[in-house]
Amino acid sequence: MELPEKLKSAIDGLSKIPGVGQKTAMRQALSLLNWSEEEIKSLSHSISNLTKLNECQKCSMLCDEELCSICSSADRFESQTLCVVESITDCIAIENSNTFSGKYHVLGGVLNPLLGIGPDELGIDNLFNRIKEEDVKTVILAVNPSVEGDATCSYIKQSISDGVEVDRIGFGIPIGGSLEYLDAMTISKALENRKKM
Repeated sequence: MELPEKLKSAIDGLSKIPGVGQKTAMRQALSLLNWSEEEIKSLSHSISNLTKLNECQKCSMLCDEELCSICSSADRFESQTLCVVESITDCIAIENSNTFSGKYHVLGGVLNPLLGIGPDELGIDNLFNRIKEEDVKTVILAVNPSVEGDATCSYIKQSISDGVEVDRIGFGIPIGGSLEYLDAMTISKALENRKKM
């Protein structure tokens, strides 16, 4: 059956969203047909506004102005703790936990020489400049555990001057997890990151 071009175009557009295949995109497009014209225009306007987002000039988080809400907060600015994350989604996840009240720095990836991603591509010098300029005393490396993530953390730790404490977040067994179902790497990390009781 030949679908109308306008519907096919909407399905093609929706299927470009990660995790959305052709069938899901078709269901979503058909569902949108039940929306009012105003609701569809509002959604379209919201999506087109994504192109107007800025990158925070200090931490690289997304924002509407030059600085994000965290970097422009007086309380956060005074913090001497900086949490380094791999991506914006990691930053949002930590912030949503309501357990960290310092500043962030988003790398935008990890070192990967095979893909041509080195310190310059990640702008790691900007991180080192922030640490000096903002008198940061503690750096928390909240980078995902992988070969590239571990290499990135090692590079940052070796490059940070003395007098700055460098920590890495713990990895291991999730709450409610059962040892018998965990992979060897997760168990290994849990043993490495054990704490005294």
